[in-house]
Amino acid sequence: MTYYVYILASRKNGTLYVGVTNDLARRVEQHRLGEGRSFTKKHKVGRLVFAEGFEEINEAIATEKRLKKWHRAWKIQLIERSNPEWLDLPVP
Repeated sequence: MTYYVYILASRKNGTLYVGVTNDLARRVEQHRLGEGRSFTKKHKVGRLVFAEGFEEINEAIATEKRLKKWHRAWKIQLIERSNPEWLDLPVP
């Protein structure tokens, strides 16, 4: 099973949300439908701008926690290294 750490955005340079899941397609859809956390619904955060897969859940959770502590500028740099246009990525 693959575990994903993902970042959703409201728009380019907009509000960011960091999460972890073992079913990225389902989780992103939940966020987009407003079924996820109230934060993502309130801020209209639904564009998948970054995702990284892990084989071990502990590694994924540790990465999620680390990213949540990062400065916003660092998260933006991470996104722009692989997705400079902040496109809504296809779900792997």
